Amino acid sequence: MDNRYKPDASARMRKLYRLAGVSLGLLFILQAALNISLRLTFHAKTSDFEAMIKNLTEERDELKRKLNIFDNYIQQRWVYFKHSFYYISSTTKSWPNSRNDCLQRGADLVIINSKEEQEFMRRLEGRTWIGLTDRETEGTWRWVDGTFLSTSYWITGEPNSYEDKNEDCVEIRNPESEDSWNDAPCTYEKLWICEKTVAF
Repeated sequence: MDNRYKPDASARMRKLYRLAGVSLGLLFILQAALNISLRLTFHAKTSDFEAMIKNLTEERDELKRKLNIFDNYIQQRWVYFKHSFYYISSTTKSWPNSRNDCLQRGADLVIINSKEEQEFMRRLEGRTWIGLTDRETEGTWRWVDGTFLSTSYWITGEPNSYEDKNEDCVEIRNPESEDSWNDAPCTYEKLWICEKTVAF
C-alpha cells in the first residue's frame, strides 16, 4: 500500500459522507411531511383529500425506497457526491483487475466529468486508478464508457510513457495539486475508485 494513503483521512471522509447521507434522508422525510401539511391546508374536498392521500402515500413509499438505496450503499462503504456513489478500495490491484472489481459491483472505474469531481477525487488521498486509458490507440485517451477525453488534469509533463514503459492507464498521483493525473503501466497495483451514477 502506498505510504501516501491515509486510512484515517479516508475513515473521516466516510463518516462525513455517512452523516451527509443521514441528513439527506431526514430532508426527504421533512419534504414528505411538508407536502402533507401543505396539501391538507389547501384541499378540503373529500374526493381531493382521498386522491391527495393516495399521492402522498406513493410519495412516501418512493422516498423510503430512495432512502433504503442510499443507506445500503453507505453501509457497503460507498460515499455519495453529486448524483454518484463512489467506492474507494482498501487494497491494490492492476488497472484491469480494478475495473473488473468495479464491474462486479455494478459500477465502473470513475469518470471525472467536472472540476468539482476532480477536487473530490483529490481529497480521497492516495494513488488511485481512474477510468481513463489509451490502451486501444496510443495517445488517444478514452474513458471506460468510450467517450474521448475533453478536459484533463495532467501533472506537468504528463502523459509521457516514461522510459517507454507503455503507460496506458491513468492514476491520480499528486493530491496536493489540481493537476494530479499521471499515466502509468496498467499492470502496476494501486488503489482504485469505482463510480455508480444514480438518479433520485
